[in-house]
Amino acid sequence: MHVEPFRIAVPDAVLADVRERLARTRFPDEIPGSGWGYGTDLAYMRELVAHWRDRYDWRAAEARLNAFAQFRASVGGLGIHFIHERGVGPAPFPLVVTHGWPGSVAEFQKIIGPLTDPARHGGDAADAFDVVAPSMPGYGFSDHPREPGMEPERIAGLWAELMRGLGYRRFGAQGGDWGAMVTTYLGARHADAVAGIHLNMVVAFPPDTPDAFEGVTPEEMADLAGLDTFLKQETGYQQIQGTKPQTLGYALNDSPAGLAAWIVEKFRAWSDCGGDVERRFTKDELLTNVMLYWVTETATSSARLYCETMRANRFPPRDVRVAVPTGCAIFPHEIVKPPRKWAERVFEVRRWTRFPAGGHFAAMEEPAALVEDIRAFFRPLRAGL
Repeated sequence: MHVEPFRIAVPDAVLADVRERLARTRFPDEIPGSGWGYGTDLAYMRELVAHWRDRYDWRAAEARLNAFAQFRASVGGLGIHFIHERGVGPAPFPLVVTHGWPGSVAEFQKIIGPLTDPARHGGDAADAFDVVAPSMPGYGFSDHPREPGMEPERIAGLWAELMRGLGYRRFGAQGGDWGAMVTTYLGARHADAVAGIHLNMVVAFPPDTPDAFEGVTPEEMADLAGLDTFLKQETGYQQIQGTKPQTLGYALNDSPAGLAAWIVEKFRAWSDCGGDVERRFTKDELLTNVMLYWVTETATSSARLYCETMRANRFPPRDVRVAVPTGCAIFPHEIVKPPRKWAERVFEVRRWTRFPAGGHFAAMEEPAALVEDIRAFFRPLRAGL
């Protein structure tokens, strides 16, 4: 596998262009006092666009990302961008960490250091990982797929090839959102190489039996009620991206304000922020993630992942059994929180942790809690490498 070092270096002309577009933003109207009730709040978007145009420093964000060792490799005929940080410890455990939509590898900035160099962050050097964090095909600085069919099972195959090419015979996998689905397929289809998987979004359906809800706790029933609300009120984006991503792409690829409104609304809705998105994320954190879609022109190619997966009837994964050890991190504001009983039909659950705070973007919202759960889950699996 051919691997080349990579550094992010966005041309000045791209940055000048985005500032000019932001200055010309044509904001929509809104029903007075509606706030976020119809979508992204107008007052907040005006504030965010002004910050982006006048105060946000992409070069500083770029430097923070470039502090990580980054590479591109040819994997399955595609150029794949990835962070590859080596662990500092007696026997670092290889771990591939996968993001989702509308995230990016920028989500992992707070966890890569503690995972790779735990002693420097108050932990035990014996818990060190070699972290590989790829940008999914059609995301970030990875190539855009040029043919149909790039869905999570195929991506899992690319990751297995990537890890082999990096010299890892066996490894662990971790992910949330689409990354959880890719990680699930890694565990299901590549058990010969995958020592265990850790998920911070667990997808599992009820059995088609009369006793499906037997043994489900009141707390888990409340979780299911929350999912019902999400399915009724929060899935319009799925239908659009899952059926007509190209049409949506004309708007998102042309308007930075439109792209930010589309993405930031999800960070607010899916995080444990109590309605105040900046309780969990700074404007700069939000904009760095948006910029990774803007400067790479991946709004359309990333959205196609929904369409490809729906057309393959794998949204979400069905008829999958994961026999490798599985750790499940359940954050209270996550979108999907199945009862443990249902998860155990799909996964070989070895660790099940319910957290008091956090949501869909756990690596950004609750990095210390997520890191400790990953360490604890993989600790007994290290001897098997």
